Amino acid sequence: MTARPPPARPHIGLNPHTKFSSYTATDWGEDDAWDSASDSESTSKPDWARTNARASSSTTAPKPVPRPTLNNSSSTLAFSYTHVHAPSSYPPKGEQQQPQPQQHGKNGWTIVRKSTDRGSLESRESEQIPQHTGYEEVDADMVIGDMESEVDDRTAPPHSKPRYDQGVLREDAEEIVHDPLRLIYRQSEKAASKSRAASGLESPTSNDEKLMRERSIRTNRRTKFINCIMGEDVDIAQLRKLAWNGIPEDLRPLVWPLLLGYLPLPKPTRASTLARKRREYASLVETTFSRGRDGLDQQIWHQIEIDVPRTRPGVRLWMQASTQRSLERILYVWAIRHPASGYVQGINDLATPFFQVFLSAYIDTDPEDFDTALLTDSVRTAVEADTFWCLSRLLDGIQDNYIAGQPGIHRSVKRMAELVARIDAPLAAHLEVENVEFMQFAFRWMNCLLMREISVQNTIRMWDTYLAEGTDAFSQFHLYVCSAFLVRWSKKLQEMDFQGIIMFLQSLPTQGWSDHEIELLLSEAFVHYSTWHNAQSHFIGK
Repeated sequence: MTARPPPARPHIGLNPHTKFSSYTATDWGEDDAWDSASDSESTSKPDWARTNARASSSTTAPKPVPRPTLNNSSSTLAFSYTHVHAPSSYPPKGEQQQPQPQQHGKNGWTIVRKSTDRGSLESRESEQIPQHTGYEEVDADMVIGDMESEVDDRTAPPHSKPRYDQGVLREDAEEIVHDPLRLIYRQSEKAASKSRAASGLESPTSNDEKLMRERSIRTNRRTKFINCIMGEDVDIAQLRKLAWNGIPEDLRPLVWPLLLGYLPLPKPTRASTLARKRREYASLVETTFSRGRDGLDQQIWHQIEIDVPRTRPGVRLWMQASTQRSLERILYVWAIRHPASGYVQGINDLATPFFQVFLSAYIDTDPEDFDTALLTDSVRTAVEADTFWCLSRLLDGIQDNYIAGQPGIHRSVKRMAELVARIDAPLAAHLEVENVEFMQFAFRWMNCLLMREISVQNTIRMWDTYLAEGTDAFSQFHLYVCSAFLVRWSKKLQEMDFQGIIMFLQSLPTQGWSDHEIELLLSEAFVHYSTWHNAQSHFIGK
């Protein structure tokens, strides 16, 4: 297959719908202030990450934040906003990705993205282009291929399990595509095996007994989930009650779609519904990209093309070319189906928890270390489709955050300021004295649902509770989580001046957070929610 030469990349800015109507490009600078490009960057990248790197300057210290005069204008908010560089989490220098076998694709679509080495189009066309459409990482152009796997089945021994240096595809992955309940059957077999092994202990120590009790508690919770899921018609109220305190990791790929309404509650219709929705997504992709890059909305594609390589920098999964191609397809198809908002920076982050959760159903390793080029076509389509439809359901509940003017975010930030004034009056007063406005830090908290402040693992646990609360929790309950999150640092913040506050809030010490810290945060938020949610008259201006 011969790659189509790309047209000249349009030099355009953001979609005007993605900005505050009163903000200008000058206000925010050349790069979006809350963009993830500045979250983590490395000046020295290993070979395996080279093709995903963007040409961007890297600093080792945050820029000084000027103290503004007391001014409520949007330009003042924008001018005083800065972003602190987080430590790089790239693998050690010298670590290289193992080269992957290549496969000759069929009927794929190819889009070429220019790299930072922008040679002439004529010189590029004169170079020989490899005749395959797999997800290939090259030093110059990045090729977007079809959804076929890079694993060459012609050279693989029969019944072999594709392997990666830190990733293993499950032997029954194809069966899970057609029958997701196989996740439960297989894990139940493993649990029974562990139980038999534990019962065989001759003289268990106190430590063994403690572990057995903890395992018994986890098993009992898991059993309740399974009984609920396996019912002929799922009791959604019972499932929400169970999910509020966290969902077993191996059951999330089943529970999340049920809570979102993507999977039907009646058991007999689930498999057919999944198959139909996945076919529909595959058809959307085929139709959307049938004319190659020339047929795309250049402004939307340009912004997606910029943001995708910046998603979760330093995490191996998201540095893989094949994963980035999947994310590009998901985001672009969503954008053209939602013209009122189009694509907005930050939506790329919201797709990552779904992708990792659904990918985990088909592999026997940490999703963040897996090479998605090893996925078969059907598995890749299933992961992409499930991510697309669940992301769509989530965004339907917070659409006001991404339409022109982003009124949902403005409203949430305003209510958060009023809520914090009720919860922690001394903190609110100190922020006012220091001329710190909530928009300077809380915009990103609302736009990206705190995903720039905590890890994806923390986010996944948080979303268990959000989904249990209902899809409106991503706008309603999230407001109380953000307020509890800010108040958590109250003592430290009250000892800081303006510059210290802004720098601290944009580089919070949450790197070591576990599920325990997230559950404490959710509990505190629930207390505030129970106290204030039905007391709307307490909010100023309500």
